Amino acid sequence: MKRKVAAWLRQGISPRRLALTLALGFAIGCIPVVGIPTVLCALLALALKLNLPAIQAANYAVMPLQMVLIVPFARLGGRLFSLGSGRAIEAGALLHTSPLALVSRMGGLAGQALLAWLVIAIPAVALMTVTLTAVLRRIPAVAAADSVD
Repeated sequence: MKRKVAAWLRQGISPRRLALTLALGFAIGCIPVVGIPTVLCALLALALKLNLPAIQAANYAVMPLQMVLIVPFARLGGRLFSLGSGRAIEAGALLHTSPLALVSRMGGLAGQALLAWLVIAIPAVALMTVTLTAVLRRIPAVAAADSVD
């Protein structure tokens, strides 16, 4: 059973491709918008012919981190890409805001958070891919796939 699961997870990909798969799963799993990472990981895995179980496992592993990073990404995005008055949203002020203004403000914050995530994610994926490739090449079962691919 262990061998079948290992073979299914590996699916004959090299340590470099598996490292890229995991790095993308980790990075996409941290997108500061709830609900998007799972679908995006699946689409990316299918489009790039990456290991679908591995990318989803990495995505699910960082889900708690996604929740923790929403506010820091929104703050960083506000500093990097100031699109409005720069005022933080106050809970009391939300009660006296029209629904359209609230949706607009929240959309702006989500956009800023996504831009901040993108600035961080691109170098993070490159760094994680290099690091994970070195680590995965030391694992005999994964390194064996390197000679096949």
